Amino acid sequence: MTQGGGVASPRSSNGSAEALREEIRQTRAELGETVQALAARADVKARVRESAEQTKDRLRTQAIHAAEQARVSASEARDLARRSPVPWFALAGAAAVLALVVALRGRRG
Repeated sequence: MTQGGGVASPRSSNGSAEALREEIRQTRAELGETVQALAARADVKARVRESAEQTKDRLRTQAIHAAEQARVSASEARDLARRSPVPWFALAGAAAVLALVVALRGRRG
């Protein structure tokens, strides 16, 4: 019987049955995807492993970047020292005087 109370023809019930089968197939596929997603969330070890890998990759990238910045800074400092060595000699002289004062104070005490 149909919704209107009439008798369903064999053709329409075949179409309905096929539509119902297709809907069941689609629902099963969606359910399978949902189960896989839930299983992935429940796999704590895998999630921790993945998080650790991401952290290692991020830290590795930061270390490479920091090393490159250090090389650039050292190169710039070296170039600056070569262009104007006087400030570096003054700084070295001030450090020597400071070391001398600290040493002399240590003898008195």
